[in-house]
Amino acid sequence: MEIVKNPNFDWLGKKFVFLGVSFVLVAGGAISLLTSGLGLSVDFTGGSLVFVKFQETPDLERIRSVMSAEQFRTQGISRFDEPSANQVQIRMGLAGGDQANDDSAEQGSGESAGPGDVRRLVYGALQQEFDPDHAGSDKSDLNQVGRGVLSAKLLQLDPDSLGATVEEGQDARLRSEGLAEQIVEYRTQNGGLIQEFSELADLELPPAVMETLQEEFYLGSFNLRSVESVGPQVGGELRERARTAVIASLIGMLIYIWFRFQLIYGIAAIAALFHDVFITLGIFSLSGKELSLTVVAALLTLVGYSLNDTIVVFDRVRENLNQMRRKPMSEVINASINQTLNRTILTSATFFMAALALYLLGGEALDGFSFTLVIGVLVGTFSSVAIASPIVVWWGQSAAQRRK
Repeated sequence: MEIVKNPNFDWLGKKFVFLGVSFVLVAGGAISLLTSGLGLSVDFTGGSLVFVKFQETPDLERIRSVMSAEQFRTQGISRFDEPSANQVQIRMGLAGGDQANDDSAEQGSGESAGPGDVRRLVYGALQQEFDPDHAGSDKSDLNQVGRGVLSAKLLQLDPDSLGATVEEGQDARLRSEGLAEQIVEYRTQNGGLIQEFSELADLELPPAVMETLQEEFYLGSFNLRSVESVGPQVGGELRERARTAVIASLIGMLIYIWFRFQLIYGIAAIAALFHDVFITLGIFSLSGKELSLTVVAALLTLVGYSLNDTIVVFDRVRENLNQMRRKPMSEVINASINQTLNRTILTSATFFMAALALYLLGGEALDGFSFTLVIGVLVGTFSSVAIASPIVVWWGQSAAQRRK
């Protein structure tokens, strides 16, 4: 498939324009990295991320006031996901203790078990501020209670009066587990919060169960969706491993290209890869996004894609050198880029569309990963022409001058 028929562009004739664009991108990224730095996620720094969903639009200043106590070591509070989701991300320097089982405390959400110490501290502080009437009461928060706790509570209260005999008691236990599963599943499907008890009518619960729920539980104004904690030692190890993985991959690629082509081709390809990664990290710094393990995985994916695109051009250069012996290196590389242009457009366009779909539709979980791919495919395609090719031409011209 030919998107551009018989391309004959003088790519290297515009190398100073390309290098100027590259210089602006690199300089902008460098300034941002030096002034604002690169935000590291708790994967690398250690600490805790707490995700909270509110029934109403959250007041960030009010939350900051609550979480300003020294014990929380709060590092940042920001909106998370779409504004209509009413979700907040709380980043804390405090690393949680032992992992809590979702059945071990009423505060367990049942949807994402997290470090128990952090969960209890944050939940208690937010409850005092946003649900003060129920702080310290005997009632449990139906928007926060986990499956196991809810099931045990229903079994104890026995609204269906099934616990009269041992045999019926077994039925009561299964019945309470089923009811708890229904309620928590409904809560999860509705974003983690039940606004009114009347909503549970959709579950067709027995009247006795509905009456018991309203008597023994209340509907809190927020829900701790999840707590993610990483200790400082683990964060340091992950940071070191990520750095090692990137460096090792670059060295391995340099050796492979050196073996398959020539050393200068490997140097040019690695220079282009450093260019791609640096610009991508600079854009991350400018946009205020965090560097996490998933982003490192995306960077390695970007390295592989960019290298593949560069090698396709270099392989064609190697073939053309045998057929265009008397032609200058710049003309050989121009011809090679033009001959592989349609292939480059097709692969880059399909990769870009897939990455863009992930970015637009993948949600917050894939935001950093897909954003890296979207930026990386554009920068990687550009660097094959603007960075790698001029380095090879410069080397070829220098070698010719030395021979003369």
